[in-house]
Amino acid sequence: MSNVELGLYAFPIVLALIFLRVPIGLAMMGVGIFGSYLIMGSFTPVLAQFKNLTYGTFANESLSVVPLFLLMGQFATIGGMSSALFEAASGWLGHRRGGVAMAAVGACAGFGAICGSSLATAATMGHVALPEMRKHGYSGALATGVIAAGGTLGILIPPSVILVIFAVLTEQNIAKLFMAAFVPGILAAIGYMIVAAIYVRVDPHSSGLRERVPYRERFRQLLRVWPVLLIFLLVIGGIYSGIFTPTEAAAIGAAGTGLIALTSGSLTREKLVEALLATASSTAMIFLIVLGAAALNGFLALSQLPQFASAWVAEQGFNPWLVLVVVLIFYLIMGCVMDSLSMILLTVPIIFPMMTGLDFGLTPDEFAIWFGILVLIVVEVGLITPPVGMNLFIISAMARDTKLSDTFRGVLPFVASDIVRTGILIAFPSLTLGLVWLLQ
Repeated sequence: MSNVELGLYAFPIVLALIFLRVPIGLAMMGVGIFGSYLIMGSFTPVLAQFKNLTYGTFANESLSVVPLFLLMGQFATIGGMSSALFEAASGWLGHRRGGVAMAAVGACAGFGAICGSSLATAATMGHVALPEMRKHGYSGALATGVIAAGGTLGILIPPSVILVIFAVLTEQNIAKLFMAAFVPGILAAIGYMIVAAIYVRVDPHSSGLRERVPYRERFRQLLRVWPVLLIFLLVIGGIYSGIFTPTEAAAIGAAGTGLIALTSGSLTREKLVEALLATASSTAMIFLIVLGAAALNGFLALSQLPQFASAWVAEQGFNPWLVLVVVLIFYLIMGCVMDSLSMILLTVPIIFPMMTGLDFGLTPDEFAIWFGILVLIVVEVGLITPPVGMNLFIISAMARDTKLSDTFRGVLPFVASDIVRTGILIAFPSLTLGLVWLLQ
């Protein structure tokens, strides 16, 4: 058996181990170590390499952004920023048909701007928005579907943990990837609001109406979201003004969010310990997967599979746009059975080199940024695609009175919105790259 064939067998074996409920990080690590042994013929060089691999992986300064952004999200939740965002959005939109659902999307977008995690955004906004929608007569399908979809904005609107991981894997500029995600993120929020508006017109019984809030109260609620705006401008503005590096901005953001939560009286000693433990647990899980992926990628590099795949695709003379569509469909299918982080870490080391050998009329850096956003979007769709969309199960666990099948049905129109948006971004790369070009 050739080394390339060994590399090809890695993927079905990893997937089989995952389906057998082996932790994803350990599955990738085990296949990577054993595969390297088969190529090298001895465990001695493999273990020596693994020692250096561990240090080399976690010595990457960019990865320190991950726990800091996660901690920022924890502090934002404790500080009640999610409630303030939803109340403000609901005050301006709630009296319209489908307005509370639109407000939930807007609040998810705002919370995603200071969180960076889709699962945390969905869980947090679920606690805030679900009771309000049910109170005003929204169907379980629409209520759970819109929050599951809105939660995906947590990884699309900067800062995004997944974008940081993609930047590390492909050696791209984190700040440019964050900037490129803005327009797609805004389009996603607008698309979800349009879907909610259409949904309640097609099915008038799926929503009720909320009383109109006086303008004085609306502006008072709007003033309560100043901490979110302050943190967002501090983090993102600091990065693009050159005052902070992304790592420094993440640290400033976490400290600022914690200070706001403290001054509001929400951050007690018990809550602080809880936030630190939750951040440590999430970070450990992510870093184990990152280390497992690094071991697997080392094996794939030894097998020469990435180089073989890139050369094979180039030799076939396939239309680059057709290849791109096939790759994105592959990600959509994978999203039905895998979580987003694992999918990125498992596939990007193979697919990215293959795609960079194709001509899309962009420079290598421009293509990497554009492709990264497209991958992020289809990975985001995987979070709300049955049968294993993780956001769906999080929201379903909160809405005990709604069947999981109703949640699946309620989220499908939002998946359709994502597919349309992906098509638009494929057809018009300038929508993704425009802000990057403008700020260069």
